[in-house]
Amino acid sequence: GNQTSAIMFVIMGFSHWKDMKVIFFILFLCIYIITVLGNLIILLVINMDPVLHTPMYFFLRNLSVLEICYISVTLPRMLVNLLSGDTSISLAGCAAQMYFFLFFGATECCLLAVMAYDRYQAICNPLLYMDIMNKKVCMKLAASSWICGNVVALGHTTFIFSLPFCGSTMINHFFCEIQPVLMLVCGDTYWNEIQIILAAAFVILMPLVLILVSYGLIISSILKIKSAKGRYKAFSTCFSHITVVILFYGTAMFVYIRPKSSYSLGVDKVLSLFYSVVTPVLNPVIYSLRNSEVKEALFKMTRKL
Repeated sequence: GNQTSAIMFVIMGFSHWKDMKVIFFILFLCIYIITVLGNLIILLVINMDPVLHTPMYFFLRNLSVLEICYISVTLPRMLVNLLSGDTSISLAGCAAQMYFFLFFGATECCLLAVMAYDRYQAICNPLLYMDIMNKKVCMKLAASSWICGNVVALGHTTFIFSLPFCGSTMINHFFCEIQPVLMLVCGDTYWNEIQIILAAAFVILMPLVLILVSYGLIISSILKIKSAKGRYKAFSTCFSHITVVILFYGTAMFVYIRPKSSYSLGVDKVLSLFYSVVTPVLNPVIYSLRNSEVKEALFKMTRKL
């Protein structure tokens, strides 16, 4: 127990590409600035325009806050590591990073399901939409997503860091991700892996099932609309959300829902970069460029400024 608590891990990150350190630093710094600024602009636009004070934009506001927090768990430390060359991290620091990463990641899974439910009500029950998705209901759905994310992250982190660590302390990743940390645990971790995979499957697949059911009903409802213009308008309100779901779930499922024996360090680093770094930076672009209301509100705000 004392030996485990005294462990200092070393995050290998991109140590194999030492010559690329400066390029990586500039690239990740630009991504971080664009992500934070992009999501802050979306928050500002939604807050300033009364037209956007609807349930859909309430959830989009939550998503923007979530993306800023999500990318801030990994990228600032990566930038410090690249700049200083010191990639060590304490056991407590590693546990904290894993907790917050899982917290924001699991919350996003739940929030994307809530946003799909919101689109279902908007398209399938347009006359009752504002009554069904009233302020109280929206607050409860958003709060439930954050609470669920917290419970999942706390359970996973407590479970993994209650296991004994020995031998190598080199984490072959750019942050304290579940699978690379699990590879440093002493003894046979087969049942630990099974429990983690089942929990991850529940967290990722349950919201995904809700999303698929919601969009199945949405598509059925859209096909009943007689005019092609009406069908396009109804589907266009869902396009941004569908794009984000595919990007986020596609990579997350591949990384988490499989055994350690099939873990590929190179491939998984790239995939982790995609859902932890690329997706948050794409969200503001997807939701602003594909959304005429956001573009109009942004135009009005810039004119005022």
